[in-house]
Amino acid sequence: MSIDLDSVKKILIIQYQPFGDVLLNTGYLPVLRRKFPDAQIDFLVRKPYDIIMKNNPHIDETITFRNGQGISYFTERLKLIKRIRTKKYDVVIDQIRNTGSAQITLFSGARYRLGFTDKRWKSLYNYGVPRKNVRYYSALKFDVLEPLGIKEEPHELFYYIEDESMVYVNKWLKQENLKPGQFVCFSPGSPVKTKQWNLKNYAGLGDRIVSELQMPLVVLWAPKELKDAQNVQSLMKEKSILAPSTTFNQAAAMLKNCTLLICNDGGLNHLSVATGTPSIALFGKHGPRRWSPVIFENHFHFHKKNNNYRNDNTFGITVDEVFVTARNVLLKTAGGKAESDE
Repeated sequence: MSIDLDSVKKILIIQYQPFGDVLLNTGYLPVLRRKFPDAQIDFLVRKPYDIIMKNNPHIDETITFRNGQGISYFTERLKLIKRIRTKKYDVVIDQIRNTGSAQITLFSGARYRLGFTDKRWKSLYNYGVPRKNVRYYSALKFDVLEPLGIKEEPHELFYYIEDESMVYVNKWLKQENLKPGQFVCFSPGSPVKTKQWNLKNYAGLGDRIVSELQMPLVVLWAPKELKDAQNVQSLMKEKSILAPSTTFNQAAAMLKNCTLLICNDGGLNHLSVATGTPSIALFGKHGPRRWSPVIFENHFHFHKKNNNYRNDNTFGITVDEVFVTARNVLLKTAGGKAESDE
């Protein structure tokens, strides 16, 4: 049975977290809005990840909630389900597909419930879609929309950078005598240590970028990653610059101003797509198949499939090969020709 598209007036998208995964949903939103120009399109997301959808032109309302603990968790969840039911959505699109989101989808009261059928709760989606060609998640998320007559299209990611964030970063750049578009950013930290490339390698790569390419290097850090950033600096022979403390929005403003981001697998790599910043991502055992944005121009990754990741946090990736790609990317941004490691 096909969906009566003319009856669709209210749509809810579910993607709780984290920052990068929420951001990956912004690729299909313009297409969904074009398909349903007069529908109300809302997005359910947990705080603090709701900032990703702030000022998104294709979303009418961002519905937020917080996770409680113990009894408060169930109380908050019941309140959330009641709130969603009162809105009387015609379509619920579950893009996170975990136990909680499946429950919300089931009890939403929506006539059409969309989700992938390769998950534990697949029977709860009456318009389930089998996972097809596994690829970068911003593209993969289009597949869930097939029952609505939507197919994958060339797309971009969207993230709104506040004027205050640009002012904050530009003021700091001026203090450090850095010019926009003329410095490289490293992000060596990671909350998942198995995704973190060896800090000595970061330091060696940083030395070569500063000394051989004459490019200033800014080391970014998120909460709980300051020590890693400082360790990279201490291991370097050349001078690097420690970034100031930044919010996620200010980090986007920093990326908007830099020439190249080199990072581990994580949310900042997805953010670089939204800011139009070239990137090189270093992948460990988790692999790049779903998480590398190589479908976009000037985004590259390294991954050694058969590396012994248990005993080697260099991931089998050498400083030399990353440097060559970094040099090529920087030459391309200056009018030269870059070569991919792929």
